[in-house]
Amino acid sequence: MRTNLRKKFLGDRAFYKMVLSVAVPIMIQNGITNFVNLLDNIMVGQTGTEQMSGVAIVNQLIMVYFLCIFGGLSGAGIFTAQYYGQKDDQGIRHTFRYKLCMAVLLTLGAVFIFLAFGNPLVNMYLNGSSDGGDLEAALSYALTYLHIMFLSFPPFMILQVYVSTLRECGETVVPMKAGLCAVLVNLVFNYLLIYGKFGFPEMGVAGAAVATVLSRYVEAAIVIVWTHLHKEKNTYIVGMYRSFKVPGKLVKKFFIKGAPLLVNETLWSAGMAVLVQCYSVRGLNVVAGLNIANTINNLFNIVFIAMGDAVAIIVGQLLGAGKMEEASDTDNKIIAFSVFCCIFVALLMFFMAPVFPQFYNTTEESRLLASRFIMMQALFMPQAAFMHAAYFTLRAGGNTIVTFLFDSVFVWCVSVPAAFFLSRYTQVYAVAVFAVIQIMDWIKCIIGFVLVKKGVWLKNIVG
Repeated sequence: MRTNLRKKFLGDRAFYKMVLSVAVPIMIQNGITNFVNLLDNIMVGQTGTEQMSGVAIVNQLIMVYFLCIFGGLSGAGIFTAQYYGQKDDQGIRHTFRYKLCMAVLLTLGAVFIFLAFGNPLVNMYLNGSSDGGDLEAALSYALTYLHIMFLSFPPFMILQVYVSTLRECGETVVPMKAGLCAVLVNLVFNYLLIYGKFGFPEMGVAGAAVATVLSRYVEAAIVIVWTHLHKEKNTYIVGMYRSFKVPGKLVKKFFIKGAPLLVNETLWSAGMAVLVQCYSVRGLNVVAGLNIANTINNLFNIVFIAMGDAVAIIVGQLLGAGKMEEASDTDNKIIAFSVFCCIFVALLMFFMAPVFPQFYNTTEESRLLASRFIMMQALFMPQAAFMHAAYFTLRAGGNTIVTFLFDSVFVWCVSVPAAFFLSRYTQVYAVAVFAVIQIMDWIKCIIGFVLVKKGVWLKNIVG
């Protein structure tokens, strides 16, 4: 039995080399990005609790837009990976053009919503107690940050179209290098503009937003220029803009597969925003503590996030090539590898939990809450790793309706009602409420395990 388990869940050296060649560049890019986000967060946090809370609220709302873009592009991305497995350049061109049109529409919608409803959306997070700071000041800082961040939407939108296509075609190093340059720009200008160093104006929260906008344009420029200068490698880019026409039957296919992913990412990210809003009714200390914890958590999550991307890329290409048995075997091994790695990452995160909050200029209560939130996030990291890999497994085979039910329907039907009730109608400690919501995800783990094992995702959708 041990031999069978090893054969099913453990790969050889060549296997791990192949997986890591895809995952490590993504880890490095995300890791450096999140590390700079951490430094960014600490820099803003040094200016006060209200500033940090205002920026955190806006970033939570903007994350909904980011994940809408991710969801809108993911449907076509499933086809891109499989087209690449078949070496079909024309198919990749069609998915790229579809992605670009979808990204423009989603960005215009997001700008309209934030312009029309930005104030009430931010205020949703500031209707709790004022423990820990001035709510009016937090609102003012949040709106200042939001209005400048609008300028980052166009480069982010275009960047995601290019980066997603490059990754689905197996190119993960160039996006990583572009990300490195962007985070350096972000870090340098954060220092210069937040604190007013070397003759630059002291802009505080506004400076953090300007630095982020600059870094987005730098990253997008690097990726776009590289892609078009290396036509011999990116053969699908030749003639990409000669036409924006996509055959109607393909638009229908992309939309049918992609719509559930778009709706899923929109509802899931909105659900996450509502969960944070539920915690926020306990006061600014909880908002600040959860912001610190989430920033640290994002830094440690890079391992299973990258493994999820590896599943989408490697398994998607195997499905496109019709190698079903190899796809199933590869998927089992990547999932096992992801969970195993995250056990060690979670242990490190748990024992470092009391250290990170000390870098912030905030209340002692916020630091204590942050430390406890981080410990809880560490305890549940292996389960998050499994759920993430299971989600991308189901998505690789085009099971977008199932992923919709698996992800966002669960959040809105189980997690959000539970958090809403516990935060408003009980005196349960905020960290305990967070733990209860994570425990409820055990249901998702069981469902994901059954669906992956049954192989409902083993489909070639382009052949």
